[in-house]
Amino acid sequence: MNDVIRLGLLRLCDAAPVILAAQEGLFAAAGLNVALSVEPSWANIADKLAFNLLDGAVMLAPLALACAGGLRGAKIDLAVPMSLSSNGNAITLAASMQSAFAAGGIAAVAAAKRPRLAVVHGFSSHDLLLRHWLAGQGVMPERDVDITVLPPAEMVGALAAGAIDGFCAGAPWGLVAAKAGLGFTAALSRDIWPDHPEKCLALRADFATAEPARLEALLGVLLHAQRLCAAPDGRQALSQLLARPEYLDLPAPLLLAALDPAQGGPAFTAPYPAPAYGQWYARQMQLWGRAPAGLEGVATRIYRPDLFLRAGGEARDIAEPPANANFD
Repeated sequence: MNDVIRLGLLRLCDAAPVILAAQEGLFAAAGLNVALSVEPSWANIADKLAFNLLDGAVMLAPLALACAGGLRGAKIDLAVPMSLSSNGNAITLAASMQSAFAAGGIAAVAAAKRPRLAVVHGFSSHDLLLRHWLAGQGVMPERDVDITVLPPAEMVGALAAGAIDGFCAGAPWGLVAAKAGLGFTAALSRDIWPDHPEKCLALRADFATAEPARLEALLGVLLHAQRLCAAPDGRQALSQLLARPEYLDLPAPLLLAALDPAQGGPAFTAPYPAPAYGQWYARQMQLWGRAPAGLEGVATRIYRPDLFLRAGGEARDIAEPPANANFD
């Protein structure tokens, strides 16, 4: 048995529960040896899970579905035993587009110039929520806008260079762009789908099934870490922790604002891994041609509320995901 549990993450605010648990000794206190691996992109996360270089990761739910469904390379047998965050993404447009947007929304922007918008991965909540938002205002992806892919930490630099006209990414990158005067917030993901599930914990299924005691301990620690991250009185210390060079490497005051759910930051209050949420993402992936039929079955298989409940998590009533708009 490998004593070390290897968890991957990106430089994002919603990795906070995992970072806090490691830095505050919560994993060690539970008898767990956890090594964090800060990766440059979601592709790195997926590849390292595929090649057994990671046991798990802070993960995009649609990417977990794509990996488990064999939509990017070989299938990876995964389990999603908890959600780590909700909300927290923002659609940011270039500052030069603010007047057109104020006058007529994204439709006016797209009429004036075919915008090039970036998302963090082709299989991401960001891609699906952006498409849902655009289409709901009569702006069709591919027909009216170009959508490209960049790692989250590269979004602001690409916006500054004029390589993109906007992006959808998780906190803190929209706020970084706004503070630098490069862009403005056009929409928060919580306004597209209130309290939508965002990052999840995705584990290789061989780890999840082979080591139930360590899995229960891991989930128990992360549930506790989530509660700590959700507490407003701990937010300042959390921002200072995330500001460290090995993590987000950004000013703590900026991160303090980015962690505030009232300002569109991530929430750490809904850990239940509802299969209905995975199924919504699967339907959206199918709607936009990102996946063949049948992906809802993959969501049902990999979302594991049974593991969550066994580790002491509580079941919760699940708000109905938003209905698909008529995008014909």
